[in-house]
Amino acid sequence: MSAPDGSATEAHQIAALTSAATHIADLVAAGTEVVITHGNGPQVGNLLVKNELSAAVVPPVSLDWCVAQTQATIGFVLQNALDRALADRGVERRTVTLVTRTLVDAADPAFANPGKPIGRYRTAAEAEVLIAQGQHWADLGDRGWRRVVPSPVPIRVVDAPVGAQLAGLGHIVILAGGGGVPVVDGEHGLVGVEAVIDKDLAAAVLAKDLGADVLVIATDVEAAVLSWGTPQARSLGRVTVAEMTAYQAQGHFAAGSMGPKVAAVTSFVADGGRAGVITRLDRLAEALTRPLGTVGTVITPG
Repeated sequence: MSAPDGSATEAHQIAALTSAATHIADLVAAGTEVVITHGNGPQVGNLLVKNELSAAVVPPVSLDWCVAQTQATIGFVLQNALDRALADRGVERRTVTLVTRTLVDAADPAFANPGKPIGRYRTAAEAEVLIAQGQHWADLGDRGWRRVVPSPVPIRVVDAPVGAQLAGLGHIVILAGGGGVPVVDGEHGLVGVEAVIDKDLAAAVLAKDLGADVLVIATDVEAAVLSWGTPQARSLGRVTVAEMTAYQAQGHFAAGSMGPKVAAVTSFVADGGRAGVITRLDRLAEALTRPLGTVGTVITPG
């Protein structure tokens, strides 16, 4: 949801989401029932910078607030783009964005060991000031320091039943953006926490909670690749859960890129899903309108 050079102005984000909407609309026009979730990393990163720059003027907001704000912003831009794309295809469907909470365990080890990098790179001196304010920062080498926060495992998408009801009424629902607003069970109900949830793992939980047939993760590569960056590199087509689990154990997929995507689709299928797909965004419609296994990496039960 940004320009090729990583910039994320309003115009760039609108353009990226408009492009995404055309591929989603193609899928809807082909007769597939669709529920949408998305990431929000650059958007939350931008809010954190605004927090830092304006802290002396307005109170900074916590990460759970940042996630909720970006869910709403990305959702409404995507709704506008989808409405236009669907109208162009003669499809009369309504879109809706649901600000969505995801339950995590307050005792998750991630809270004691923050490790998810967020926001912009800073110098050691800049990071030192923020560490003194109670934040956790990590030295990531030549590029500098980045803030690290807990990334607990998602347990349940709290508002999935509402999303299911809306989808059942024929609406195209956008929910659990950025993995969902992280919440824990408190003494008087759910409470937001300072954390971010991996969007791919949350997508697998959401798909299971909704009873989805297929989980598709749209990305910027054609398929998952074994031995990436080596002369032995090979794209994966149709594979079983057992095969993909073995490839994961062999360390073929990087933790910061393809690893979470592979883990998400594999766990979804292992938990009863019909199939999981990883492919390029612009091949989204083909991935589900052609026989499964024709486009992208497709994980099946056996």
